[in-house]
Amino acid sequence: MDTIKLTARQQQILELIQTALHNTGAPPTRAEIAAELGFKSANAAEEHLQALARKGVIQLVSGTSRGIRLKQAAGDSFNTTGFKQFQLPAQALAQLCLPLIGRVAAGSPILAQEHIEQNYTVEASLFSQQPDYLLKVKGLSMRDIGIMDGDLLAVKTTREARNGQIVVARVGEEVTVKRFHKTSEGISLLPENPDFSPIKVPTGEIFEIEGLAVGLIRNQF
Repeated sequence: MDTIKLTARQQQILELIQTALHNTGAPPTRAEIAAELGFKSANAAEEHLQALARKGVIQLVSGTSRGIRLKQAAGDSFNTTGFKQFQLPAQALAQLCLPLIGRVAAGSPILAQEHIEQNYTVEASLFSQQPDYLLKVKGLSMRDIGIMDGDLLAVKTTREARNGQIVVARVGEEVTVKRFHKTSEGISLLPENPDFSPIKVPTGEIFEIEGLAVGLIRNQF
């Protein structure tokens, strides 16, 4: 099996990206990487990201502050300078059959049969956690973390979320994808595009978290 040799620093950055995707559903910014690893500037983080991209481990999406996507194929392994190796677990090779959800009718369950456009078979290793369905993204409110109109967002069903996670949420009769933020003053759903305003959930409004974003597929079907 071919391996990809990573420096110790590149391995750190890769693991940081994986952790951020697992915890929040979104990759870190260059500034966040620099702060976490003690770099003097975001440019140093960018240089390491470019090296990872050249090695085929990640894909960099231009024009977005969080435009980082994991590309490593299932079953590949990485080497640090100390030649420490690990391989993805066997279940990473598994195939998932996921329903694709199109536009959700007001007030009806997100997985209602009438919302399912079709089913897709995808590799389980593409996602930070195993998703339950794919949701077709509408609009550009999350553009700056690389979630574009027409993309397929992989969603894990849950009713709970931590601050900073990307969620699929129901507010009143609408379903939206936003970054979750809760304080003592209430709940806000934050866009990742300055052209859009945060959604503040009014007291008494119907609100429910439908799921967490755990991956993204650029829609080429």
